[in-house]
Amino acid sequence: MAEDSPFTVDGDWLQQRLEQPGLSIVDASWYLPAQKRDGAAEYKAAHIPGAVFLDQDAISDKDSPLPHTLPDPLEFAQFVGPLGISADDTIVVYDGPGLFSAPRAWWMFRVMGVFQTYILDGGFDRWKAEGRPVTSEPTKVAPNVFHADFDAERVVDLAEMRRIVDTGQSQIADARSAGRFSGTEPEPRAGMRSGHMPGAKNIPVSSLAENGALLPKARLRKLFEDAGIDLSKPVVTSCGSGVTAAAITLALETLGHTDNRLYDGSWAEWGALSDTPVVTGKE
Repeated sequence: MAEDSPFTVDGDWLQQRLEQPGLSIVDASWYLPAQKRDGAAEYKAAHIPGAVFLDQDAISDKDSPLPHTLPDPLEFAQFVGPLGISADDTIVVYDGPGLFSAPRAWWMFRVMGVFQTYILDGGFDRWKAEGRPVTSEPTKVAPNVFHADFDAERVVDLAEMRRIVDTGQSQIADARSAGRFSGTEPEPRAGMRSGHMPGAKNIPVSSLAENGALLPKARLRKLFEDAGIDLSKPVVTSCGSGVTAAAITLALETLGHTDNRLYDGSWAEWGALSDTPVVTGKE
């Protein structure tokens, strides 16, 4: 496993186990329009041997108008089972840069009961830079039956998020960029207000990693403290659409903070409504 985190593995660890039975490798790359990258196209061009592609736009609740809404356990199982993934597998997920969308897949598998799920340090970009094996050949998979053990308590819906904002019963950590959080930059989705929920603290996803790898524990702890997050109290994580919020979840869990939940609708839901309170500025 990678140094200093129980939830990441390094390239050496993964390369030594590429053909190991019971190992599922998942390319979970997803990007914002401004990043000008296409996860599916990049996967087709080159991926880690044996990896399957998890489309984060497709693996969502089909009845929800929001992007990336967590599907129910049956839908999730019907999506990942045909990819050859079993709940008994050791699962390694990765994205291009290393710590952007991969934590969302890590979180989804864990909330569905698969705790032996890990993230590849440095992502596929580092894997390639280190000269490790890649292929453009489609991965041959044998469909599997995935048995989900869903923990609904780890997910916050809109009604509960309203109560949390009203009462301050939990801290809120927002993974969006400083400009989007403060309201000085527009949201990438049309018709959405800029700013943040009252009481929220900003921990941009980009601040959690260095060279594609999660920061060491001491630096993560200082990052949360500097942002005004008390690690002895509950935290709800949020972001634009529920993807990068999971990177904060990963950081919290790495520090041993387990009293955390993810607001799945995130700003795509909150910012689009007319009756939800929104504030601007750094605080």
